Amino acid sequence: MSYLQLEEEAPAVADDGVWLTCIECGAQFAPFDDIRYTCDDCDSLLEVRYADLPGFDAFEGEGVWRYDAALPFEEGVSLPEGHTPLHRVPRLEDEIGVNALRIKHEGMNPTGSFKDRGMTVGVRVAEELGVDRLACASTGNTSAALAAYGARAGLETLVLLPSGKVAAGKVAQASLHGARILEVDGNFDHCLDIVQDLAERGEAYLLNSLNPFRLEGQKTIGLEIMERFHADYGRFPDRIVLPVGNAGNTAALYKCFRELRQAGAIDADDVPKITGVQAEGAAPMVEAIEDDADEVRRWEEVETRATAIRIGNPVNAPKALPGIRETGGTAIAVSDEEITDAQRTLAGEGVGVEPASAASVAGLRKLRDEGVVSADEDVVCLTTGHLLKDPDAAAEAGADPEPVPNDTDAVLEHLDD
Repeated sequence: MSYLQLEEEAPAVADDGVWLTCIECGAQFAPFDDIRYTCDDCDSLLEVRYADLPGFDAFEGEGVWRYDAALPFEEGVSLPEGHTPLHRVPRLEDEIGVNALRIKHEGMNPTGSFKDRGMTVGVRVAEELGVDRLACASTGNTSAALAAYGARAGLETLVLLPSGKVAAGKVAQASLHGARILEVDGNFDHCLDIVQDLAERGEAYLLNSLNPFRLEGQKTIGLEIMERFHADYGRFPDRIVLPVGNAGNTAALYKCFRELRQAGAIDADDVPKITGVQAEGAAPMVEAIEDDADEVRRWEEVETRATAIRIGNPVNAPKALPGIRETGGTAIAVSDEEITDAQRTLAGEGVGVEPASAASVAGLRKLRDEGVVSADEDVVCLTTGHLLKDPDAAAEAGADPEPVPNDTDAVLEHLDD
């Protein structure tokens, strides 16, 4: 069975029309009878499947749970999340030179990042399975979201962070929401190795994006973009540009578009080109796209100021690579300097994001300069986390305070200099 093929008969193991399918061998599993993250038969990634897939007319309300008809449950552990703005940025649109440019600001979710979308579904699944302890490895945003949603559900939460590599704002969030924080002498990928081992030993329920239910919440980003953009312009965007770390959003967007196609809600020509952006110091997905490789090579050493995407082994690559290729998209690496410049430019439009978020705009600029993106394209850039997630980076990118005397005339004189 091809991973690209969604249409299949609901198996006997389906629970209320929901089941899990292996993307490699096609094995099918009941969704809630046991804890599993990968295929029992071949250890490949799993994907959530549905007997009935809705079109846009089935959705009511707002936020992530507006799309309950396309999710495993009618409601989740909610703060609530979703319904984030799709900003107009007219000066940036003119500078880059595209037909239309919108910024989907996921930093406006409850804990300040897109991770809340996955956690509202994932923690609800944890309740269904009856687990006692939730766990994740994190570059920061996942830990903040898991801690908040775990607290909401009254569940113990454990987060593993690479020591000294996580922005202070994110550590503070996880701490205040009551998570137990372990700082590992290693990078994010080493943290994930340990968390996967803990999960395999039954010590915790893993809620990184290896968990297929996380991506169900994240696919609602695509549903919101498609609905809102069409409402504003009467058409769907040509391209969605997004930062890539573990490649969960890339995989989730691709699944969203495949489901909309199967439901008959969009045509093949309506599917946006999925375009990934990574930092030059952590770009294994870009390497795979440029080399036309079937697999991503794990980078053991990664470094970038864009801490949220400082990941060398994107676990969702087997789902994400087909998503980029089958939609006609691409992937590109940008420097830290290009990321910071894009962060400043967005701030100049009133959109405050952390460095990793600005990678999408930096990548779009570069692709436009190289002629990969054409002037007639409608583009949405996804920004994944709020400016205050990394206040140190924001302060470094911004202007320094100017000391002045305690006197109005002196202030005016200073302003005239």
